[in-house]
Amino acid sequence: MTRSLDSLTSWHADWSGLRVFVVGLGVSGFAVADTLWELGAVVHVASDRPSPDHEAMLDVLGVEHVITDSPESCEASAAEFAPDIVIVSPGISPRHRILDWAARSDIPVWSDIELAWRVRDKITAAPWIVITGTNGKTTTTQLTAHFLRSAGLRAIECGNIGVPVLDAVRNPEGFDYLVVELSSFQLHWLPSSGAGALHPYSATCLNVAEDHVDWHGSADAYRQAKASVYTNTQVACVYSTVDHITETMVEDADVQEGCRAIGFGFMVPGPSGFGTIEGILVDRAFVENRHESAQELTTIDRLAELGMAQPHMILNILAAAALARSTGISPEAVSRGIDSFVVDHHRCEVVAEAGGVTWVDDSKATNAHAANASLRAFPSIVWIVGGLFKGTQIDEIVQAHASRLRGVVIIGEDRAEPIRALTAHAPHVPWKQISGGDVMTQAVAAARDFARDGDTVLLAPAAASMDQFVDYADRGRKFASAVAESIAEQS
Repeated sequence: MTRSLDSLTSWHADWSGLRVFVVGLGVSGFAVADTLWELGAVVHVASDRPSPDHEAMLDVLGVEHVITDSPESCEASAAEFAPDIVIVSPGISPRHRILDWAARSDIPVWSDIELAWRVRDKITAAPWIVITGTNGKTTTTQLTAHFLRSAGLRAIECGNIGVPVLDAVRNPEGFDYLVVELSSFQLHWLPSSGAGALHPYSATCLNVAEDHVDWHGSADAYRQAKASVYTNTQVACVYSTVDHITETMVEDADVQEGCRAIGFGFMVPGPSGFGTIEGILVDRAFVENRHESAQELTTIDRLAELGMAQPHMILNILAAAALARSTGISPEAVSRGIDSFVVDHHRCEVVAEAGGVTWVDDSKATNAHAANASLRAFPSIVWIVGGLFKGTQIDEIVQAHASRLRGVVIIGEDRAEPIRALTAHAPHVPWKQISGGDVMTQAVAAARDFARDGDTVLLAPAAASMDQFVDYADRGRKFASAVAESIAEQS
């Protein structure tokens, strides 16, 4: 290939004949292959997991693909194909040998997000609002897009949330804004400068807690990936005044001239912040006289009526409001959006109330930081915990909430971690571990035995789900089903 990759910064550039080796055939990997095929590139896809539906679609397109049985065979396939670039799916380990091969062969490595940024102008080069964080990023992404739509704008939530960014940029009707959720994996692969570097319109890192250390190699590497979300931001870097690490990230970020730092938190906000004043959520950043006035967005009482007054949800709303208001939409549009927003399933979702006991599904709480937010929301709890802990420990949250735990039900394969933490920090709290089949039916039965009038049975596992379930949604659905069956048996 004689052309420079730096020239490939538009859908309308000449991509024909570019040889691209794509690693991974999940949702994002297929979107990459489909996009490159449409651009006229020569594509070869390698995956270590069969994906019959995607493979069938690649056959229709005439795109070569192979299921590799080892990293060595993936490398051999790449060497035989002789690509100009390698594009990796988000979950591919940074220690995968294909990356060593690419480095030795002087072949650039891109991600699906970099490709999407380069070809974002197919219809309209919509600005990107970029969101990350250990927890809350999906809800905040949904809220931000919803607020923009409440103002009459065309906005779509995409990225790690489920819709590939490449699908969004190829939508034939185009959008005014893309609200892009990025995981630490996706951020890891992005360059900070050059033709493929993102320049977000506005960006936020909501919070940072230890997570995915097994993938990144260290907690510091994980934090650095999260911090990179602010690089090159144009209008507003939104940070949490509750999590001071994110403020430091903004202070250290290399941003565009004129970009503002906007804080959000529970306290009375300063002149460039979002916060609360006597039970009212307010904006003091995007108002005319921000040194002397504040704009009301909603009240905590109204959020309670909507089932959204949990502390973590208030923070999500404030962050989303800051991002949305940075585009110039009215505060009334944000208020309308709050009133009409519906929280997704498996996020502190009440699935049943019976016999004085409330059953809550927060299966999306896949790490200790998220579980801590859930546990804070209820006064007396039977906690269902466990799964794949990925090397993290839960001492701090057990210690913080021990006085409010009626009992603990332990699921998952890594049961040793919660047993250790409970023994060390909550020896008075009874617990039961679940093993064998029909895990959730057993867990719900055990929780029912612990629960008393006024208690909340909370599924907030603080761990990943793939040891016993397809994903967190499958875990949540099976919890809700087991609860319904249990209540029916008691009726």
